[in-house]
Amino acid sequence: MAERTPEPDHLLEIAVDVARAAARTAAEMRRAGVSGLATKSTATDAVTAADRAVERQAVAALGERRPADSVLGEEYGDSVPAGGRVRWILDPIDGTVNYLYGLPNYAVSLAAEVDGEVVAGVVHNAATGAEWTAVRGGGAYRDGRRLTGSDQSELAQALVATGFGYHSARRVHQAQVLVGLIPHVRDIRRFGAAAIDLCLAAEGQVDAYFEKGLNPWDHAAGGLVAAEAGLLVAGLAGAPAGPQMVVAAPPALFPALQGHLIRLDAAGGP
Repeated sequence: MAERTPEPDHLLEIAVDVARAAARTAAEMRRAGVSGLATKSTATDAVTAADRAVERQAVAALGERRPADSVLGEEYGDSVPAGGRVRWILDPIDGTVNYLYGLPNYAVSLAAEVDGEVVAGVVHNAATGAEWTAVRGGGAYRDGRRLTGSDQSELAQALVATGFGYHSARRVHQAQVLVGLIPHVRDIRRFGAAAIDLCLAAEGQVDAYFEKGLNPWDHAAGGLVAAEAGLLVAGLAGAPAGPQMVVAAPPALFPALQGHLIRLDAAGGP
């Protein structure tokens, strides 16, 4: 018998429960002090014992609620069973370097994907308790308040968030892109947590966001929040959002921002 299509609202309810509990663990472990520090792709790409512990906790909790689903997590990859209709996409601590330094900008990001489409997502800032949620077709919210993004229509007046990769050569290319872009925008912000950046764009606390090199767990939940707030979330030149580029901007800003990013080869480089 085929699996019945789960309701996005039900998946969001599960996601919120799991993310809140995971965020409490992350915050408690941060108060106790960072431990188990290691690196991954480069010497600046940090991972802590909390990243791993929070992911294990969230995967276990999801398994209790929906044992037939799979989970794609940043630290441990795809869990079994695979091949089901629902896959959860998890970043246990988005903004690990912020977490390491005690900066209050790190989050648990959890999205539910049904048949390859993200339908529900939550981003919970473990340091502050701020929480952003969305279901496909149902809007985006922060702590119960509907989000509609920025109403800024001039790129020259837009505050734009971005991020940098861990490889030095990529950061050099990204810095060169900023040199070419900054004369055409109000200013640039870099907060260090892609999921939160996307949610801030959804909220209008920044006008737009772009970044190269994101993995699915970086933007699955936050990207849905931004899209449901009315932003265009995509790559460049008709490409979908993905590792080459994620841009989130109101429709009035997207074409001009995209044009500059294409001109500056923002999706290129290392």
